[in-house]
Amino acid sequence: SLPVTIAAVAAGAVGSVALAPVVLTEAGFTAAGIAAGSYAAGMMSSAAVANGGAVAGGSAVAVLQSVAAGMSAGATAVVTSVGVAGGGAVRGASSYFY
Repeated sequence: SLPVTIAAVAAGAVGSVALAPVVLTEAGFTAAGIAAGSYAAGMMSSAAVANGGAVAGGSAVAVLQSVAAGMSAGATAVVTSVGVAGGGAVRGASSYFY
């Protein structure tokens, strides 16, 4: 039903914005930079090797670090969009069960 779909999309949007900083910090993307020995450090190393020694601007690692350093309006919009899509996908998948 439409109200359930709206609720799922809203929950996805709010949840993604609220949880993004927590998830990024746990992965090693912090406001002070990438934490040594973390999953983020491994991503950064792989990205640097693939790009000839530097992390490319606009890459996933660069974007995630920027978001962790401080969510700008643009970053918040991207995270919200991902949450909306996720909420909609969960609602779509759950419709098969009832």
